[in-house]
Amino acid sequence: MTTDKQIRVAVLLGSSRTGSLNRRIAEHLRDHAPAGVTVDVVEGIDRVPFYNEELDGDHAPASATALREAVASADRVLAVTPEYNGTMPAVLNNAIDWLSRPYGQGAIVGKPFAAIGATPTPYGGKWSHEHARHSARIAGALVVDTIVVDEPAVAGDPLQDEAAVRRFLTALDDLVAHEAEVAA
Repeated sequence: MTTDKQIRVAVLLGSSRTGSLNRRIAEHLRDHAPAGVTVDVVEGIDRVPFYNEELDGDHAPASATALREAVASADRVLAVTPEYNGTMPAVLNNAIDWLSRPYGQGAIVGKPFAAIGATPTPYGGKWSHEHARHSARIAGALVVDTIVVDEPAVAGDPLQDEAAVRRFLTALDDLVAHEAEVAA
C-alpha cells in the first residue's frame, strides 16, 4: 500500500488482563505495523461505565469521552479479543455500545472494522469475533467480513507459531487495504 497519509488503527481489547494473550497480539501488531500505519491500543475501556443514556450527553464520563475520541480519530478499528462463554467479553460489548452513540453519529460509524484474536479453545474465539462484527455493524461500522482470524491457543502460544503470526499481520494489512478500497 502506498500513501502519503499515516493510517491509524484503533485497537479495542476484549481482555483487560495485564499480559493477556490478546493484549500481546495487539502489541505485536503495534510493534510490527507496516510503514505508514500506526496501531494504537485504546487503553482504559475497562474503566468505562456500562452504557446508560442518563450518563451520556454533555457530561459523559471522561473515560467514555476518551474512548470516543480515540476511535473518532482513527481511520479504522480492530477488535482483538478472546471469547467468554461463547460470546464477546462485556468490556468490548460496552465499548461498542458507547461508540454507537449518539445514534447514527457515533465514533465507530463508517469506520472499517474487523475482529480477530485467540482463545484457548479449538474454535479460537469464533463466536466472540462473529458477535463483535455483528454488534459493530449494527452500530454503523463498515465490517470487513473477509478478515477472519480465530486462532486456537489450545496447543500453546500462537505468537510462537510463524503461520499464526502471519495470519494476524495479514489481517492488519487487509484492514488497511480495505480502507484504501473504500476511499477509492
